[in-house]
Parts: sequence; structure tokens; C-alpha cells
Amino acid sequence: MAAPVRIVVAKPGLDGHDRGAKVIARALRDAGHEVIYTGLHQTPEQIVETAIQEDADVIGLSVLSGAHMTLFRKLLDLLEARDARDIVVIGGGIIPEDDIPLLKELGVAEVFTPGAPTTRIVEWVRTHVADDSAAHA
Repeated sequence: MAAPVRIVVAKPGLDGHDRGAKVIARALRDAGHEVIYTGLHQTPEQIVETAIQEDADVIGLSVLSGAHMTLFRKLLDLLEARDARDIVVIGGGIIPEDDIPLLKELGVAEVFTPGAPTTRIVEWVRTHVADDSAAHA
């Protein structure tokens, strides 16, 4: 079996609703991954620092505030500045369908909108991150 994927699940900004992030974190943990949940009200700087310190393979950003374009752009710029763009960034939350292609152009690997089954998210990580990291081991 491949080594577990290390995933930082984060809630940036002032959004105080983290039930969905906790459900996703639990599903990923139950699937055998190592999950670090950063808690509420994290800055992009804090999230990137945590991901680097924890040697994360993935950052999962949950955004419900409508500030997704700004927050993802800042996070990706910080990863670039820290030479950590090998960390895969995925996102979820209330993100308009029209913004998803723009986020992917910025470098977000995948976006999961409300109602996405946890099994789909777990499967995406398994096929796009776990299998890829096993191939490079």
C-alpha cells in the first residue's frame, strides 16, 4: 500500500462555518490519509506555513465567504514564493461554476462544490495524489 497522503484542511478568512471542512477531513482520515485541520480564521500565510512544516502533499481550502478568488490566488502566490508549488491545492465550498475554470487556470487542481460526495473527494485524492506520489517513490 502507498504511504498515506498528508493533507492540510484549512478555513481561511473570517468564515466561521467549518462543518463541511470537518466532514471532509474525517472522510480523508478514515480513508487512511494523514489530515491536519488548521481550524477557523487562518490566513493564507498561516496555511502555507503549516503545510510546509507538516510536509503536506495537499492543501484543501474550504471557502464559503465569496472571497475564493482572492484567497486561492494569495495561497498559490505564497506557495510559489516558498518554492512549494509541488503541494497540490484543492478547494471546496460555495464557489460559482463560472469561477472554477479561472481557479484551475491559477493552479487549483480541483474544486468540489456543495453536495459533492465525500467518496468522490477521497477517490480524487487517491487517483491524483496517492497514485502519483507512489509512482515517484
